[in-house]
Amino acid sequence: MLQKYLVRSLLSTVLICWSSQASSDPGIRGTSSNVAGEYIAETGFYQAITLTGDKPIVSLKSKYQDISVVKSKYYGKVLILDGVVQLTEKDADSYNEMMTHPAMFSHRMPKRVLIIGGGDGYVLSEVLKHPEVEHVDHVDLDGDVINVCREYFPWGQAWDDPRVHLHIADGSKFVKDAETGSYQVVIQDSSDPFTYGDNGEKVELPSQSLYAPEHFENIYRILSDDGIFNFQAESIGIESDIQGILEWRKQALALGFDTANYGSITISSYPTGQIGFLLCQKSEIDSSTMNEIEKRYNQLLRNGQETSYYHTKLQRSAFDLPLWAEKRIYEFKPEAFTEEK
Repeated sequence: MLQKYLVRSLLSTVLICWSSQASSDPGIRGTSSNVAGEYIAETGFYQAITLTGDKPIVSLKSKYQDISVVKSKYYGKVLILDGVVQLTEKDADSYNEMMTHPAMFSHRMPKRVLIIGGGDGYVLSEVLKHPEVEHVDHVDLDGDVINVCREYFPWGQAWDDPRVHLHIADGSKFVKDAETGSYQVVIQDSSDPFTYGDNGEKVELPSQSLYAPEHFENIYRILSDDGIFNFQAESIGIESDIQGILEWRKQALALGFDTANYGSITISSYPTGQIGFLLCQKSEIDSSTMNEIEKRYNQLLRNGQETSYYHTKLQRSAFDLPLWAEKRIYEFKPEAFTEEK
């Protein structure tokens, strides 16, 4: 989930209410007293979701953050943490299905899964669609987020599944203490590790520890020899995020992952309309074939476990990026195309 670049906004109860000066600024469009929005200082980009103006469904302060659920005119219910949109009912499927299924299908038999973060429970609900799963450890720091989402979002019953073991704990410490080789798949659905202030200075956020080399090393250790690690990897449309992607990819490859590939997700409620993930495989040769993936996906559908964003074509095409992004992330110079004779 995102906690990103909230710089110029003033939070009144759960709404971001802009001053009259901001509202008249021609560079900020579509603002009102009833919006949830983000301004990215690094790019000058602003976007907002218009809310209904109704009383918040829930508004509380946990030990770690402000938590609210509000109604929007187009996106349904919206989860907001510390004034920043985390998900909406309308398009949460895109991010959460892609954080889950490319990793789960890539492994031939994902029996034991670890989810770090993802306190809204959506990734968990998608993981549980896979009949191969026997045990899921879900680790999140803020139990209040889980309690709110359990009550107010349609996938909230996921924690009732007997395969799920919930741990209200620090993700990095949990991983550090976990047994070697104990998981086939680890999915890290964490908030952003850094942001930038109005002065242009980088500000590290609490989840920075989940992107540290020591944490990646521990994740590599707790994965099986054919294990897969998938984690939230920011947007290609923001320069500091590209730098992060490069750094995290190098960390993963240096540890011994065979692959560390960036997959792209289209999601209109996130800044720039795009976010991505890094899918890291310890043994590429042991990963599922497309034929195997298609068979398992069809079985998912026969079991009544449908998806609305993910389908098997995305298992490959999500990793096809714009040329400039591939050049930056994979640091290559493409050969010129030649005509066939």
